[in-house]
Amino acid sequence: MNYQEILDKLRECYPEVKTALSFQNPFELLIATILSAQSTDKQVNKVTQSLFEKYPDANAISLLSPEELEQEIKSIGLYKNKSKNIVTTSKMLVEKYNGIVPCTREELIALPGVGRKTANVVLSNAYNIPALAVDTHVFRVANRLGLTQSSNPLQTEEQLMVIIPEKDWSDAHHWLIWHGRIVCKARRPECQKCRLNHLCQYLNKSV
Repeated sequence: MNYQEILDKLRECYPEVKTALSFQNPFELLIATILSAQSTDKQVNKVTQSLFEKYPDANAISLLSPEELEQEIKSIGLYKNKSKNIVTTSKMLVEKYNGIVPCTREELIALPGVGRKTANVVLSNAYNIPALAVDTHVFRVANRLGLTQSSNPLQTEEQLMVIIPEKDWSDAHHWLIWHGRIVCKARRPECQKCRLNHLCQYLNKSV
């Protein structure tokens, strides 16, 4: 398996990609990423545009009740649970970090509603700290291409970190996400138009 050839081709296909979530600062990215679970980035951006105009920081959101926040985010999936987590997280940020989002994975994961994927998104996109967030697209595409042979996101992350140079972790995360969104879709992958189809383990197994 020529991992480098696959990575070079992904870089060529998606040279300038970045997160589709709109944000101005680490707090906005943290909240947007929490909201993005089982929702589309497009819908999250629509919700956060008005949310952050009304409540621009951790202090403002910490003063809301979960029920009040629910009214702002109810078009998002799992909004009741997310509302509780976001209010509690905002209170913790105010009380423990003076409203500033911490920049270590351990501290981020300790916040309600923040798992390893969300923490890695914040580290790489808000703080430019090398991290490789694995969402459903990254998990699917990495396994289909044969970059990984993993059964869960943590295994995928660990295997990708071995074959991808640290300086490229954040970029590779975006290459794999966008390839999964545009071409290597979950149900109907567009293999015939894929520029990596001659390298793809998934396609070569199925033909």
